[in-house]
Amino acid sequence: MNYILFDGTSRDSLLPFTFTRPVADIRVGILTIREKWEKHLGYVTSTVTEDYLSDKFPMVELDKNIMINASYLPSFELVASIKKLKPQQVILKGDEPIAFFIEEGQEVDFNTFESIEYTNDVFTIKHTWDIFSKNEQAIKEDFKVLTEDRESQPISTTNNVIAPENIFIEEGAIVEFATLNASKGPIYIGENSQIMEGSLIRGPFALGEYSVVKMGSKIYGATTVGPYSKIGGEVNNSVLFGYSNKGHEGYLGNSVLGEWCNIGADTNVSNLKNNYAEVRLWSYETDGFAKTGLQFCGLMMGDHSKCGINAMFNTGTVIGVNANIFGTGFPRNFIPSYSWGGSTGFTTYLTKKAFEVAKIVMARREVDFTKEDEKILNHIFEETKQWRKGYDS
Repeated sequence: MNYILFDGTSRDSLLPFTFTRPVADIRVGILTIREKWEKHLGYVTSTVTEDYLSDKFPMVELDKNIMINASYLPSFELVASIKKLKPQQVILKGDEPIAFFIEEGQEVDFNTFESIEYTNDVFTIKHTWDIFSKNEQAIKEDFKVLTEDRESQPISTTNNVIAPENIFIEEGAIVEFATLNASKGPIYIGENSQIMEGSLIRGPFALGEYSVVKMGSKIYGATTVGPYSKIGGEVNNSVLFGYSNKGHEGYLGNSVLGEWCNIGADTNVSNLKNNYAEVRLWSYETDGFAKTGLQFCGLMMGDHSKCGINAMFNTGTVIGVNANIFGTGFPRNFIPSYSWGGSTGFTTYLTKKAFEVAKIVMARREVDFTKEDEKILNHIFEETKQWRKGYDS
């Protein structure tokens, strides 16, 4: 069977992270959504996404295909139901399709499909704040899948450990003279990663391969540090997708960073309003601020965005793709893509300069800045012009 993950109706509510990737490639828990589905299904998947992303994330269609809504995360029960699908059947949750069986070249008209109502609970990622607020559940579920019937590498006796049965260390990882408390949730330490001396880690926590926790870090669950990243200072309930750095002192809480982001030393993020009111976040869907239902919500930073030392961000700040923030004071809590500046004002961060930086940053991790990457980022520059009105270019 050929399985294809599609973006669904939640794509726009997951911006700015879905500017640069399909919904399926959002990381929550230890794995990306795509990796979760592939682990459960036992098959490689492809993607239906925005046209401008399709060269980098192509769809592979065969004679028989099952399409899966990527904003739904797999469970054993849901996967079993999907694998039973027959041609022209659709699994629905309310009015929304979770999955359907379609043959090559067939037009999708659910009025002609046999509907199957899915009545079990489902785990969904439909808003940016779901990524951190549901991260605890996601880490716990991924931990079970990844560690079942496997044995952890030994935990060095130099470490101070609570609940070692909930700690899994992959091959090549180095952990010395750290405190690991897995009593409140599992701790997963990926291949060839490192937790440096003096670090205090409270689960649930996931550290991706080749990532580093700097000396004396204080990390509270539920936090995920994706592959090839560096983390330091104080971090609480945050997700770094991968290839991103917050390597120094400063506080990051209830936040999500995309890929290729960098947080300057002593940067602090507010995750609670002074009046303890519900946090509102910028919505690309409504062109306004949306209720989150959350009292704690920090920073949402899209791919390739960066901030200088001693930056400060208000509660519920949204930063687009390829923004560069610096200077004193609090900048506004919605910063469009390709913004250059800070609290005193912004100009347009031109693509030529932004791409030069991206090439240098990616080359340091031995990753190429491809023609597909350039095409995607150029499209985002044009698509987001509407929010940079009034900027000097």
